Amino acid sequence: MFRIVHAEKQDDFAGYSDMRTEPPLALLAPPEVRRRVIFVNRYFYPDISATSQMLTDLARSLSAAGNYELHVICSRRLYADQMARLASAGEWHGVQIHRCWSAHLGQHRLFWRALDYLCFFISSTVAMMRWARRGDILVAMTDPPLISVCAALVAKIRGAKLVNWLQDIFPEVATVLNIRIPGWMTRNLQRARTWSLHAAEKNVVLGYRMQQLVSGLGVLAGKQRVIENWADGRAINPRSALDSALRSSLGAPNSFIVQYSGNLGRAHEILTILGAATRLRDEAGWLFLFVGGGANMKVLQAAAERSQLTNMRFVPYQPRELLADCLSAADAHLTCLLPAMEGLVMPSKFYGILAAGRPVIIIGDPDGEQARVVRAEGCGVIIERGDSKALVDELRRMRADPEWMRGAAQGARVLFERRYTLQRAAMQWSQLLENLVTEDTARLTPEVLERDAAVHET
Repeated sequence: MFRIVHAEKQDDFAGYSDMRTEPPLALLAPPEVRRRVIFVNRYFYPDISATSQMLTDLARSLSAAGNYELHVICSRRLYADQMARLASAGEWHGVQIHRCWSAHLGQHRLFWRALDYLCFFISSTVAMMRWARRGDILVAMTDPPLISVCAALVAKIRGAKLVNWLQDIFPEVATVLNIRIPGWMTRNLQRARTWSLHAAEKNVVLGYRMQQLVSGLGVLAGKQRVIENWADGRAINPRSALDSALRSSLGAPNSFIVQYSGNLGRAHEILTILGAATRLRDEAGWLFLFVGGGANMKVLQAAAERSQLTNMRFVPYQPRELLADCLSAADAHLTCLLPAMEGLVMPSKFYGILAAGRPVIIIGDPDGEQARVVRAEGCGVIIERGDSKALVDELRRMRADPEWMRGAAQGARVLFERRYTLQRAAMQWSQLLENLVTEDTARLTPEVLERDAAVHET
């Protein structure tokens, strides 16, 4: 409840020389009212999906700073174990977790997945209406797609401030991937999505390419903020490949291991990798290691089995506490994004690779955002989509040049520490949130506070 403080209670304002002057507005409303931050995403700790890991890291960092009352609205499910049922409420490192009911009708068919999304839209909207209040900051991620529309409606009704944290741009992603959505529906989804971007106080984008796309939708520069994703450099650090338990378990201590780690979905290119593995099938000492899951992971594994490619190995998702060991198992790491997806998504595995101090092999648009960074820093190589021969040539060169490998590995970690640490991102998020609080405080008047106090008393 708001507490209205009158000037004659001078003990409350000790240290102010002139009590005839109104005290700072920040003292008129308790900090816990103005500093509540509510995140909305389908997954949260202990889930290990990419958006969950980002949100988990950020929520824990903000909670440790002690400046915010942190809440997360999410589902009761896990990405890699859809049969899991987590507790409906809980607390984790000071973060209040509110888990909503959601259906599990199917991830692989569009219609059933849309119904799953609809269930979460409804249950999370109810939760947002319950927990959001005037002055709160409501941060909507993009899993499921278009949750920002629900969050924008709640923010408008409850008087909260909306921040959209864009991990991808939908429905453009679906259009590029040829997911069959009727044209009239796509247009209406675009209108609703764009309205939610305009309704937000800020839209956090992951890089300049995504910023260009959002600007193209008419969103003003003042409503955008670039905050790049990250990895936890304290948990993931450069280690010798020979010390990796995962590498030891593969029984290939002398092989040159090229790894892909994480989700391998429809947005990722796989034919170039498959072609390279095929070219190297008769050469000893090569291993393509895939750790994770996703639609294209299944396709790639089936193709490897059909072609009897023994130089390709597949391992399921590993617990997050084993991520550092997993990343250190490889000599080099792959990322592979369809060129048409540039700006629509940003592969989050990139940051963990840099943190682990490993060279990066980027397959995709040579002018892509991460490709530009790698080229400028000299910490990896860029391969155009479909050029399996170039990939094989680069792999052979890398294996034959340990001096270059050491330099690229060191450059990867230096780049990470300069640009992609959790601490840097948490500081940027703190600045963004503090600016929103300051702007909101400047608009508060005693009359507004009195009105809101009456509302909350009822």
